[in-house]
Amino acid sequence: MLNTTVKMLKLAVFSAASALALAAAPAPALAQDVLNLKLGHIQSEQDLWHLGAQKFKEELEKRSNGTITLTIYPNSTLGGDRDLVEGMQMGTVDFGLIAGVLGNFAPSIQLLELPYLFKSQDEFNKVVKGKIGEEIAGNVLSSANVRILDWWERGSRQVTANKPINGLDDLKGLKIRVPEIPAMVTTWRAIGANPTPMAWSEVYTGLEQRVIEAQENPIPFIYGGRINEVQSNLAFTNHKYEYVTLVISDMRWNQLTPEQQKIVAEAANAATAYENELVRTKTDEMLKKMEAAGLKVTHPDTAPIAAAAQSAHDAFGAKVNPDLYNRIKQELGR
Repeated sequence: MLNTTVKMLKLAVFSAASALALAAAPAPALAQDVLNLKLGHIQSEQDLWHLGAQKFKEELEKRSNGTITLTIYPNSTLGGDRDLVEGMQMGTVDFGLIAGVLGNFAPSIQLLELPYLFKSQDEFNKVVKGKIGEEIAGNVLSSANVRILDWWERGSRQVTANKPINGLDDLKGLKIRVPEIPAMVTTWRAIGANPTPMAWSEVYTGLEQRVIEAQENPIPFIYGGRINEVQSNLAFTNHKYEYVTLVISDMRWNQLTPEQQKIVAEAANAATAYENELVRTKTDEMLKKMEAAGLKVTHPDTAPIAAAAQSAHDAFGAKVNPDLYNRIKQELGR
């Protein structure tokens, strides 16, 4: 009986001491909530867009110590460009890689879509990385509720077809797929082609079934989309120095803390530098692979094509935003 009493006293003392120790010890930190975000784009997992998106994911998760995660949805899984923008407006999509289709929501960005307006990548960058680019991004934000984080390079756009393109005459009447962008439709019509707006997800099948005869895109896009499987010729028209924007839903942006916004912006800058470098180093390699597989390449005289395209510039610029159009030309010394 005595032994039992002693044991009970010892247990009581130990329990009391343990309780005091626990009370005195600092409370363990609560696990920080993880913010799970979504990014959608229209290209394949082989495309440089996807590699750039993976870099963005890596940077986001590293810089946030895992408190921000990103799931990437390629291949139009979340819809085409227009669907992605609408998803960001509704808050169901957080990030997107969106090109000129933004012009359907914010018309001023369409001025960047006019073929042969820019003569080099440097000219394009001079405009979008300066005050005019900031103004256009502001227009996109106010009109579409989508915030441009950065501009990614894609290289210049070229035409593919199932016949050689050696000059302006070969484009006459050609049923060519173009993005759903009025500036592109207007200009290709001025060139004399038969532009057919079509979502990217439909292009491969459209070419395969001869619904369309041609398409135009940068070489990395052509390679990533396996267009050389259904087109035999590529013409170096260099008609447009291309971009894609890395954008975030403004609704989502405003839900982020200042620290999270900083992380997103820094991750976007790192991913932009990475993707731009990939475009510069991989484009020739991709072209050589397609040539080795049978793609034939021509170098048409682009001066008559450019002259035909530019005949539509002034009218389109006057219709969309004459002041901004004129300032772009002034910036380029035109």
